[in-house]
Amino acid sequence: MRIAVAGGGPGGLFFATLIKRADPSIEVTVFERNKADDTFGFGVVFSDRTLAGIHEADPVLRQALTEHGRHWDDIEVRLKGERIRCGGNGMAAVVRKTLLALMQARARDVGADLRFSSEVSLDDLAGYDLVVAADGSGSRIREQLDADLGVEVETATAKFIWFGTDYLFDGLTFVHERSPDGVFAVHGYPISDAVSTFIVETDEASWRRAGLDEFDVTQPPGASDLLTKDYLEKLFADQIDGKRLLTNNSRWGNFRTRRTRRWHALDPRPVALLGDAVHTAHFSVGSGTKMAMEDAVALSAALAAHPDDLPAALAAYEQAAQPSVRKIQDSARPSLAWWEHFGEYHDAFEPWQFAYHFLSRSITDARLAKRAPDFVAASHGGWVAAHGAEPLETPFERNGWTSASRLVTVRTTDGVPTEVVAAEGSLPLGDPRPGSWGAVLAAPEDEAGLPDALARLAAWGGEPVLVAVHGGTALTRTRLCEQARLHDGLPALLVDPDGHDDSARDRALTTVLSGRADLVGVTA
Repeated sequence: MRIAVAGGGPGGLFFATLIKRADPSIEVTVFERNKADDTFGFGVVFSDRTLAGIHEADPVLRQALTEHGRHWDDIEVRLKGERIRCGGNGMAAVVRKTLLALMQARARDVGADLRFSSEVSLDDLAGYDLVVAADGSGSRIREQLDADLGVEVETATAKFIWFGTDYLFDGLTFVHERSPDGVFAVHGYPISDAVSTFIVETDEASWRRAGLDEFDVTQPPGASDLLTKDYLEKLFADQIDGKRLLTNNSRWGNFRTRRTRRWHALDPRPVALLGDAVHTAHFSVGSGTKMAMEDAVALSAALAAHPDDLPAALAAYEQAAQPSVRKIQDSARPSLAWWEHFGEYHDAFEPWQFAYHFLSRSITDARLAKRAPDFVAASHGGWVAAHGAEPLETPFERNGWTSASRLVTVRTTDGVPTEVVAAEGSLPLGDPRPGSWGAVLAAPEDEAGLPDALARLAAWGGEPVLVAVHGGTALTRTRLCEQARLHDGLPALLVDPDGHDDSARDRALTTVLSGRADLVGVTA
């Protein structure tokens, strides 16, 4: 069997190594369009909890992280002069160029043929039994396939740019600074004894006000945005002790999330897609390289299990690899949404609540407490200091209506909330009426419906006690609650559709403590 791998990144190299180890008789050739020592970006980061399968498949990544990487346990959030730490987040990072060099050597050791400065198309690979498209998010092989793969691409509204710095962060660090133009945030983490990765995000309006939209993006890869480099070096000078930012094809972009229903094609020849060529997840969850390497594990295992049936092997590859990717992408979406709106949170929250809001974006209070009990205890302490009671035991009062608890019961008719029930008295929900009343807002089933829902929220007259948000998805409900609270000055009640399961109180506590809503309702 002859296999061509288009793309010599971690996913393609790891697959080449694994399939040659599984069956040395297979001829494997890796074609990489760049030189052997070329790489864009700076470092790659991994969570300790996710690496067992990769380490079991081959020791090359463990060697890279142990001998050349940096490891840490704490996440640090810097905001408004405060530095807040959250433990229990074991992670490690390594310079991408170092990792690639080790993986190249490992692939050669097991007999793979590596060819650099070689960009290939499907036509160039006609003599191979299988083509593995590991050629990145702009995959040339994928675009040449005349097949309905079920591709969906969503482009984020936030802008991001990738630098390095000779300032050494202690571990994964999130830094937020307001300039006269807007709020800018850094994802920073060490990748060696001398360099840290330094990724910056902001919203488009701030980016334009700062004049950072002047770089000529039609330039070929390689040239970096030096105007932005100078602006950000000055903005974050105190945070990085006046150190430099380092460039490597550093230019602004909008993250694109790619979801693909089918990861292989059989016509005009068998092709398996791997890594960013077939799926992406926002870098705030740190999983791009990990997902590509896990794809390599799944594809090599499927081929080894079906040595004489390529269609069956490729179907088995999809069945094995897709569920974990979907799970990561589902958890990455609320994380990406957080970064699209972090400027609102920067202005609205005290540092302790901002940090809790950020770190609970895809995890509940109970789970976070198991990982970082001191951080969660300090967050609860911040709420108690401000309100005098624990979150769900804090009274709520507005316009004459009072509830002794932030967790309330909601009565519905045909699935629509009609009344909030509290020991102190009920609150009717619906159209404006004399006395105390609550508005009702249905969340859309997807984010495309949010503009219409936000318009309905903005158009309300009168002074409702609260806005009861129901239906939709967890993300759309949360976005509408936050818009009501942070933008329109209206208290929000989030109606939990699963409010009677065992974890309902935990979800309600997380929602209130994080400031995503003022109250949580469970249906009667």
